[in-house]
Amino acid sequence: MLVTMIIIAALLAGGAVLVSLQLASNRSTDLTRSGMSALYCAEAGLSAARPAVAQNYAQWKATLATAISSPPTATDPPTEPAWLYTAIGNHDLDGITGDDFVVYIKDNGDDGTAADDPTTDKDLQIFIVARCISARTSDTQKEVSELVLYNGAAPCMGDQIGGEDGNGNKNDGC
Repeated sequence: MLVTMIIIAALLAGGAVLVSLQLASNRSTDLTRSGMSALYCAEAGLSAARPAVAQNYAQWKATLATAISSPPTATDPPTEPAWLYTAIGNHDLDGITGDDFVVYIKDNGDDGTAADDPTTDKDLQIFIVARCISARTSDTQKEVSELVLYNGAAPCMGDQIGGEDGNGNKNDGC
């Protein structure tokens, strides 16, 4: 009888260890899935913001000046400028009520000094930053950024020698 109880206790302990390992594995898988969803969400926000930021260069200066007054933290999402929110439009990716991402811009540290002025852009380059704030990915919020350059929206010159991007004349580059 004592041997049977020892064997049963050992089997129960082994079963508890296996259940614990399986639960940890499930949690890890869930965090990975949630992290990938959050990354895709943030990338979608960045993709939606790119044309809006390019078309609103005149708004950059005012936005940079106000963005530094309340820099975002891990628990406090950034404030999206009204002009950017309006230009992007729908921020709901999953059909559940509420925005899934927030986008803001920040200076790229273009002063070249330790006392960089983050409220002023000097080289026509800024970072577009998108953060996923979806409730579905609250355990693993992700943020992506992209450095963009304002080029003045110069028109393509596809008819000139070499064409646009050196692709020859009239190769539908524009």
